[in-house]
Amino acid sequence: QVQLVESGGGLVQAGGSLRLSCAASGRTVSYSAMGWFRQAPGKEREFVAHISSSGAYTNYADSVKGRFTISRDNAKNTVYLQMNSLKPEDTTVYYCAVCVSGVRDGCRYDYWGQGTQVTVSS
Repeated sequence: QVQLVESGGGLVQAGGSLRLSCAASGRTVSYSAMGWFRQAPGKEREFVAHISSSGAYTNYADSVKGRFTISRDNAKNTVYLQMNSLKPEDTTVYYCAVCVSGVRDGCRYDYWGQGTQVTVSS
């Protein structure tokens, strides 16, 4: 069983930056692709970014492409989401998850963390 803990959220002005971290414990996630998602109250969960186990492949939602960067440090069992040029519409709770089956766009994700709140003021 793997546990994920997200951190790094907070309040930032529009145009600012935040770096989210997703620390895994319980077992290594070095051999697993990982994803970041976000979900606002009353709305469906939205895919944000995906990274392969090696980090060689990444994929982003169109809404964050060019502004967000996903990366990982397998030695630290941690995945990151660097968020630049933040907009008020990026305000929501961000979650990380492990790809437990499938590949790339076909990933099925599980082991969700508790989330970290990101608030972008205008």
